[in-house]
Amino acid sequence: MKQEMDNGKSGMGGGLPEGWVVKELGKIAKITSGGTPSRIVKSYWDGDIPWITTSLIDFNEIEGAEEFITAEGLRNSSTKLFPPGTLLMALYGQGKTRGKTAILKIEASTNQACAAIILDEQQANKQYIFQYLVSKYDDIRNLSNTGNQENLNGELVKSIRLNIPPLSEQTAIAHVLGLMDKAIQLNEQVIAQKELRKKWLMQQLLTGKRRVKGFGGAWMQIPISELLEEVHRYAEWKDDSLYKLVSIRRRFGGLFERGDLFGHQIEVKKIKSTHYKDFLVSKRQVSHGAWGIVTPKFHDFKVSDEYDCLVVKDENKLDIHFWDWLCKTPLLTHLAYLSSNGVHLEKMIFDFDTFKKRKVFIPKSITEQTAVAQILQAADKELGLLRAKGERLREQKKGVMGVLLTGRKRLKIK
Repeated sequence: MKQEMDNGKSGMGGGLPEGWVVKELGKIAKITSGGTPSRIVKSYWDGDIPWITTSLIDFNEIEGAEEFITAEGLRNSSTKLFPPGTLLMALYGQGKTRGKTAILKIEASTNQACAAIILDEQQANKQYIFQYLVSKYDDIRNLSNTGNQENLNGELVKSIRLNIPPLSEQTAIAHVLGLMDKAIQLNEQVIAQKELRKKWLMQQLLTGKRRVKGFGGAWMQIPISELLEEVHRYAEWKDDSLYKLVSIRRRFGGLFERGDLFGHQIEVKKIKSTHYKDFLVSKRQVSHGAWGIVTPKFHDFKVSDEYDCLVVKDENKLDIHFWDWLCKTPLLTHLAYLSSNGVHLEKMIFDFDTFKKRKVFIPKSITEQTAVAQILQAADKELGLLRAKGERLREQKKGVMGVLLTGRKRLKIK
């Protein structure tokens, strides 16, 4: 089958093209749900029948389960066995789960939080309906009951309205969108491989297990106090001055702009100025990886007194970019945790005076430090390009869905 794009100008009054109809999902599918065998009865569990929960539903194809039930558990509960090709929709769940859809690729049972959609294949192509439900995710979530907890139910799922073209056109549209999904998935697989390689490079290069070509000799153990010192660049509050604030994301997410603050809008007691190549530490969040280097973009921004600004004492001993990468390792995060005071993880305060007494292993050669940082920066840049490519692919698919699933563009089927 060959498809070509064509303007979908058929139809009347700007509505659907000729031959397309609008139908409720309940008119083209049987919709039911599953159940949960009693957890008390051990003989109902750890069998060979896959049992699916909403945690596995994520706009995907489900090929395996995390839990399994027995034939006895199936017989003695409201759960049901569904064939491959069944569409599953999350009726409720934490966060963004509600309204997500998946295609069951195996015979499996489900819990009561999953709506099972068994299509009439004389009217509907399951891949087309899957893609349509994915495109209407936000609208589907808005159908939810209002009350103490917003949920979907079987009747609401049955009421979902879909644009239904002729079956051959459904198949063609699903094929085009499936190809775009494969491109997105392939890019995600490459990202996963590159992330593993970056992690391996960090483990090897930041510990000296693997050396950059041309460098040898033992690394040195040195107190942090000989590498870094704290600076206090307190700024003077002025009523009409505009201060640009910066914060640090947890889990090594880097710096981000918080917004602007006028002097008369007092939100913090003291403010400090940041300079390029400062190493900024969030004293309350450092155990969660909230520390990082100040890039040129954030030079002369402001932070509250909840942050420490550290600078290199001797640039012949430490490359700040190498230090930035070193601080992404579990060891340095652990040392920061050990150097914090408090009884609750979320309320512990980082103490630089304690931290600087700790010792770290680093290359003696500043040139080797720089080379290691450059290798890891190159790996990070490659990942950034791949993630940007993934975003472009998803936006392209979104645009194609917008025209194909509404009939604004038609596929010529040969």
